[in-house]
Amino acid sequence: MLGLAENPPGTIGSHRRNPGTVARRAAAVALLLAAAVGCGDAGGLEGAGATATAVGPARLWPELTPASSPAFEIGEVNTEVVKGVKVPGDDIRRVDPVGVVRAEMAASPGDYDGGKAPYRDTNRRMADCGKGPEHGRCPVLRPYYRDLTGDGRDELTLGFRLLPGKTTAVRVYTVEKHRLVQVMAWEDALSGVELAGRSLVIRSPSEVAGYEYRLQWTWDRDERAMLLTQDEMLRTGPRKHSRYPSAAPSLSPSASTG
Repeated sequence: MLGLAENPPGTIGSHRRNPGTVARRAAAVALLLAAAVGCGDAGGLEGAGATATAVGPARLWPELTPASSPAFEIGEVNTEVVKGVKVPGDDIRRVDPVGVVRAEMAASPGDYDGGKAPYRDTNRRMADCGKGPEHGRCPVLRPYYRDLTGDGRDELTLGFRLLPGKTTAVRVYTVEKHRLVQVMAWEDALSGVELAGRSLVIRSPSEVAGYEYRLQWTWDRDERAMLLTQDEMLRTGPRKHSRYPSAAPSLSPSASTG
């Protein structure tokens, strides 16, 4: 068996240390340190000041019994099989996006049919969708395809305008057991929509000037659906200058009840 030869004392690899070189380097480092100390106000290291004390979360009303069920039905898991739409060869790219929207409209006729229906103009403009999405006045938007579930197959992200208002419907579909399944649904006025990894991000305007809402849905393999995993309000415009400083965090270990 071949072994590694030990280096003789005072060597690193095949290069021997030079005592004179080491001494010169040490002297140079000492001069640099002295210069740095002497510079002070001319670009030297300076203290950043006192660091704010970290404050842990304060639990409010600890005597309350934790709830075991939600008070309101939010619809966190929103899945349903799309009836009347076939998936040729289990290939979601071969599904007709306009046909998917027509199937949803047929399932909720009260929203689209009649002069008083809230989305009556969407129904009227579907006649312009003969050549596909985004042709003429067709309310169906361009479809997008991406693997959001991690199974190596694309999902369909689809949008269509809910007219005569300014709301847009956003849907995500996947294929399960040869059927088209809707795994996410949302309607809102949109500032932008993004696909990021296995998530769908929707940005919407806020009634508060300079802010917008940002909602993120991410695929959950246990629920087999896109779940709303992040909901936040973000600043988009410049901050207003105030003569009053921001409130400093309390250093008290418990919250004030006054």
